[in-house]
Order: sequence, then structure tokens, then C-alpha cells
Amino acid sequence: MKNIIALAQKLYGWVFTKVDYLQSPLLLAVRLYWGWQLMQTGWGKIHDIPKVVDFFTSLNIPMPEVNAYMVSYLEFFGGMLLFAGLASRLIAIPLFINMTVAYLTADKEALHAIFSEPDKFYNAAPYTFWFAALLILVFGPGKLSLDTLIRKFIFKPEIDNAAVASKP
Repeated sequence: MKNIIALAQKLYGWVFTKVDYLQSPLLLAVRLYWGWQLMQTGWGKIHDIPKVVDFFTSLNIPMPEVNAYMVSYLEFFGGMLLFAGLASRLIAIPLFINMTVAYLTADKEALHAIFSEPDKFYNAAPYTFWFAALLILVFGPGKLSLDTLIRKFIFKPEIDNAAVASKP
């Protein structure tokens, strides 16, 4: 029995060591695809602001014109940042909030159906953007990002020097 448990532990460790290599490529794919989609969505809104203002007005969103510009530029530039993997976790916060507000205003019915009819929840327009922002917020942009390069080549030497200086 001990041999079976030891073998299972070894197999488990081997499989998940290999699967761990898929984390960064998956995060890269999420950032590239959904960053691009957000850029396109924002670009479309920027070029048809009156339509966005009318839609926001119909949803009783306060200051619809200001919010239309804010959301349009957030989605466009936020998508760019996600795509590049630059300030990824930071931009994921307002993007996640933006998509949560989209649920609360434009897709209330889908949000209320999260447990009773989950299909309705994850088929709503904001879902994939909401989930992508949450994924990047929680797991970061992955190793294949500008954030990682910046941390490795700009901030890492400072951290290493501080650690060396603090040793007795």
C-alpha cells in the first residue's frame, strides 16, 4: 500500500509540474485575445459616442456622456495594456469594476440568474471580459508579459541590493 501511495504522489507531482508550464501560455492567450477584443470594443464606442450616450441614458446611468467617454477609453486603453501585459493587474481592477457595472445596469436579469440559470449569467455580454479581468487580477499576466520583463530587469536589481544591504 505504501508503494502505491508513493507512486501516486510521484505521478501527481510529475503531472502537475508539467501542467504548471501551461499557466503562462494560457494567461498570454487570455491577455492577447481579450485585450484585443476590449480594444476593439472601446474603439467602436469611441467612434460612436452618441450611440453609447443614448444607451447609457436609457439605463439611467448618471452623467451618461461623461461615463460613455470614460468607459470607451477605459476599454480601449485597458485592452491595450492587457494585450501588452503592462500594468496588467492594475488595469484589471477598473476593467473588472466596469464589467460588474455592466452586469448591474445592462444585464441585471443575467446577474440575478447566476445561481438559478447559470447559462444566462455566463452568456451575458460582460461575462468573458469580466472573467478575463478577474483571471488576470488574481493570477497576474504570466511570465510572457512586459510586467514580468520590467520586474525582472528594473525592479529586481533594487530588491536584490536591498536584501544584500540588510544582511549582517
